[in-house]
Amino acid sequence: MSINLNSHAFAGNPIRSKTPKTQDPLSPSSAFEYLKTFHLQSPEIHPPPTSPLFKVLPFRKGKPLASSSDLPGVDVVVPNWHLGWLSLADCKGILRKSGVELSEEALVYLGSKAEEDVVYWAIDVSEENGLVPELSSRQFCFVELRTLMVATDWSDSLAMGELAIAGHARALLEWHKVSRFCGHCREKTVPKEAGRRKQCSNELCKNRVYPRVDPVVIMLVIDRENDRALLSRQSSFVPRMWSCLAGFLEPGESLEEAVRRETFEETGIEVGQVIYHSSQPWPVGPSSMPCQLMVGFFAYAKSLEINVDKEELEDAQWHSREDVRKALTIAEYKKAQRTAAAKVDEMCKGKLSLSMSADFNVESQSGVLAPKFIRGPFAIAHHLISTWAYQDPSTGLNGVYS
Repeated sequence: MSINLNSHAFAGNPIRSKTPKTQDPLSPSSAFEYLKTFHLQSPEIHPPPTSPLFKVLPFRKGKPLASSSDLPGVDVVVPNWHLGWLSLADCKGILRKSGVELSEEALVYLGSKAEEDVVYWAIDVSEENGLVPELSSRQFCFVELRTLMVATDWSDSLAMGELAIAGHARALLEWHKVSRFCGHCREKTVPKEAGRRKQCSNELCKNRVYPRVDPVVIMLVIDRENDRALLSRQSSFVPRMWSCLAGFLEPGESLEEAVRRETFEETGIEVGQVIYHSSQPWPVGPSSMPCQLMVGFFAYAKSLEINVDKEELEDAQWHSREDVRKALTIAEYKKAQRTAAAKVDEMCKGKLSLSMSADFNVESQSGVLAPKFIRGPFAIAHHLISTWAYQDPSTGLNGVYS
């Protein structure tokens, strides 16, 4: 089946579409001053009526705090996860029970909702072991972002928005972890602009450091004459799953050049025309690369003989349009999503180990494991492949996401 989304997973963040002006109470600088003056340094002073509300999302070792509730479905009750937002007072109280006083430097500005007069923050509590029992007693738990990604109902715009918020927050917090020291003089860095950038603490240096984004090209290589697409497998993939080629951009290289170079290096196939499709933030990579930006393309092959680089790929093969459509049609992506959501629900209620894998095997409609399936709809690869698979070959391909 073809699954169409208004935006990719991790895109469409509802609390950061626009950054308020400096004088706006919801702006990073104004909100930070309210937070520091009236809530942390001088809590006995009542904040002015214009002071916004504050909500905090804790993270532990890259995992956001989450909870789960049941939603009535058509046939069954469907679990639905939510981000575990805490009020500022709640966050201070829970930390204080662990012997920690909340400081303004620990909080990172995420965004705001003007219609609700709320400012959202993230905090890393990885070092505070005493928090887990307290939060578990409230049926909260820290869940891998990849697990939440798989468990998200992509037809639910609110759930997709929460996933985007969690992805943005994780990217910022992981960047803070890997940018603790100045790359120029090796002195410590300190947060600035409510955690949206950092600066070297050395008065003679004052080097500014901004959040890092690592661009990755991801491409569906197409054999136009024989109506086929090139799909590949990495050794880390779950069995029977196929996806697109991908690789990091190198310095001094255009996106189109990266597509051609990576395709040739990994498969020996030469590429000519390259057409942009869409892009997707990808904050679920290694912590050393807190937020990759997947830039998706269709690439038309000039040669057809495959020579797989076994250090990069396990396999790469041409697949007919009919075979790709079949793989997309028989795969029960919705069932896999609901299974993951049920596991998150059990984790939050203390019925399942918190170490469950984020990977999953997709079943076919007959209930057995699908002999071949495409990466799920949370990934840009799925939409590159499905766009080609269901496109009329005579009309060509174009980017479909705004």
